[in-house]
Amino acid sequence: MNEEIRYADVPSMTVSGVVDTLGGAYAQVVEKGIIKSFPSVMLWGAPGVGKSQAVRQIAARIEEATGKTVSITDVRLLLFNPIDLRGIPTANEDKTLAVWLRPRIFQMDESKDVVNILFLDEITSAPQSVQAAGYQITLDRTVGEHKLPDNCIVIAAGNRVTDKSVAYKMPKALANRLLHITIETDFPSWRSWAVRCGINYKVTGFLSFRPDRLSRFNPGAEDMAFATPRAWERVSDVLNSIDADTDTLYPLIAGLVGTGMAAEFRSWCEIYSALPSVEDIFKGKNPKAPARPDALYALTSAMTSYARDHMNNLREIAASIAYADKFPADFSVLLMKDYMSFDKDYKKKLMTVPEFMRWNRNKGRLLNGTV
Repeated sequence: MNEEIRYADVPSMTVSGVVDTLGGAYAQVVEKGIIKSFPSVMLWGAPGVGKSQAVRQIAARIEEATGKTVSITDVRLLLFNPIDLRGIPTANEDKTLAVWLRPRIFQMDESKDVVNILFLDEITSAPQSVQAAGYQITLDRTVGEHKLPDNCIVIAAGNRVTDKSVAYKMPKALANRLLHITIETDFPSWRSWAVRCGINYKVTGFLSFRPDRLSRFNPGAEDMAFATPRAWERVSDVLNSIDADTDTLYPLIAGLVGTGMAAEFRSWCEIYSALPSVEDIFKGKNPKAPARPDALYALTSAMTSYARDHMNNLREIAASIAYADKFPADFSVLLMKDYMSFDKDYKKKLMTVPEFMRWNRNKGRLLNGTV
């Protein structure tokens, strides 16, 4: 009998789906004061797919829905021996019994205005003997003689054995204590997050044109550098931090996503030299718009980046909407979706802009993919 975990039996969701589903569920149990009745969650997925990012977004969703502060305690079980989780033994006051000093990582704020998330990241990278130490945490919410506070959510994450990425098979006794979800790569949800979080416009532009490049993880390959959502986030960090062109930064980019992908990205970025001035667009000067799809992806990403930095200048936003109204409908819709991703209330601001209302009357039905 095959004792490997059957990942096909585990529901698959995008990062945004996980955030919406778990964020909403956690918000309800927090408001009802019944966090400890909710099962501990296990997020499965390939390296770099966005498991850790999902937990941070879930925390933000809980804060938004409940008004409480969410504190994440990130614990890597790989760095512990089983006994470490119980703490350090010492004598009691009358020297008759051993008591255990609670590890500092479990010193959590128990106040009613705080929600704690104990995040057991990379749990499958720990040997089975260490994973077994998680039994009490995930089911009984205890660590030795120490108890997790009632305001603590437990979420674990790890790679699958089939990913061949330093992962041990999870013991069945532990697996049966968890609510399992597999996170899958999904470009639209990633782009929405990327726009909101300021991922470099060259990265979002390139991946909008070639969404299949978002994740190129192959468990059978021996590549050390390969494209994943996490790797592209690091590329964005490099581009946002260093004032240099992609030719100069090519070795650094290649070190993150591999030489072949970096070369493709560098070549694609040459498009930007031929684009109309984004500042001219927002100043209402109406330069000639490109016609090629690759250039339009590049231009919409550059416009989104500029708009995000000037989102309160509604006069400039209005000029950009009027300009984008000349784009093919799918690119115009893409830009408006990006604008509405800036924050949850930004659409209300756009509703005060006559150019947006005119666009919405003519093309708004396309936002939901209908004609």
